[in-house]
Amino acid sequence: MSRVLEGIGGRVGEEVRVERGPLGPVQFWRGESRYVVGELLDSWVETPAWWRGAATGGASGDLVATREVWRLEAVRAGRSRMSFAGVYDLSWDAAENRWSLVRVHD
Repeated sequence: MSRVLEGIGGRVGEEVRVERGPLGPVQFWRGESRYVVGELLDSWVETPAWWRGAATGGASGDLVATREVWRLEAVRAGRSRMSFAGVYDLSWDAAENRWSLVRVHD
């Protein structure tokens, strides 16, 4: 089971700060809490739904806009990975220059 996080202004996701290494995120901050990435589980690129742009009169720029998504195992800093690790989906939206926590897997 997973929880999709709703963000500000109808955007999916909670804004987070991320430190990125050569292969992807290595740690992120959710509020005042720091999470250390233990393992990168998967990554992919998503494009937005083209039909959402049609309602506003055009989607040409939206069709090429993509966001990168990483599924990773992370633990809050100072806790044991063996007992407190969680699985998170982080996304990078280059057009908005922002990182988001979009899903937490239970």
